[in-house]
Amino acid sequence: MMKKTCTNEFSELKEVIVCSPIHMKIKEIINETQKHFAKENIDESLAVKQHKKFVETLVINGIKVYGLPPEEQFPEQVFTRDIGFTLGDKVFVSHMGSDIRSGEEEILRKWLQENKTSFIPQSKHSIEGGDVLVDGSTIFVGISGRTTIEAINVLKEELPSYKILPILIDKEYLHLDCVFNVISPNEAIIFPEGIREEDRQYLASRYDLIEVTKEEQFTLGTNVLSIGSKKIISLPCNKDINTKLRMRGYEVIEVDISEIIKSGGSFRCCTMPLARANR
Repeated sequence: MMKKTCTNEFSELKEVIVCSPIHMKIKEIINETQKHFAKENIDESLAVKQHKKFVETLVINGIKVYGLPPEEQFPEQVFTRDIGFTLGDKVFVSHMGSDIRSGEEEILRKWLQENKTSFIPQSKHSIEGGDVLVDGSTIFVGISGRTTIEAINVLKEELPSYKILPILIDKEYLHLDCVFNVISPNEAIIFPEGIREEDRQYLASRYDLIEVTKEEQFTLGTNVLSIGSKKIISLPCNKDINTKLRMRGYEVIEVDISEIIKSGGSFRCCTMPLARANR
């Protein structure tokens, strides 16, 4: 297998882990988006069809896609980003911050062991991959309802050569990648209301920030997936952010996973990158 290395969120994606939403449903409301869609819930067959189209898009773009075995007791398993993350040349297995997702880590651990991929388990304090973004020697980690400052301190000990920056997000938003996403060395997408002022000012000093409206934050306009060469996978309904990206020279590949986002996650949430090309 290819060496596992991810040094950023935007260079050419080589290998990624996904999981089919075959057992997906809103079983226990764990975020604001689910609260909105709880009554109508999720059409599993449509979610599976949309996810298959998304995977086909990844494959067409030369990405090696691995699938975890979906298990019925884990209705949120489609969001593989949360159960692990690759930082530099190290693969980490998360410690889930929600009871309904606790146990998904074991499936990932087993897969990594079977595929002879070493990993570092996070077992003491909750941390989820949706809160972790890497850009070179800097790692941004959201302090959220799913990731604690204690877990961030452990990560600092495990990665002493990195600058790890905690970012406090409004608890209304599930993960950091629901309000912030780095898409190039000098550009990032942000929903300003989800991040406190001092952190916004720092991010604005580092990146040209592309703002997402409140309406498109609800449909996870920040949660795009960069696959390299300025190609970004985004939802068709997020017309404003898609237009802004195209005006900046990005190729926006529109894929409809509207059934999946009812559970509070989009393209970044549905992918756990193992390897990206070094930029």
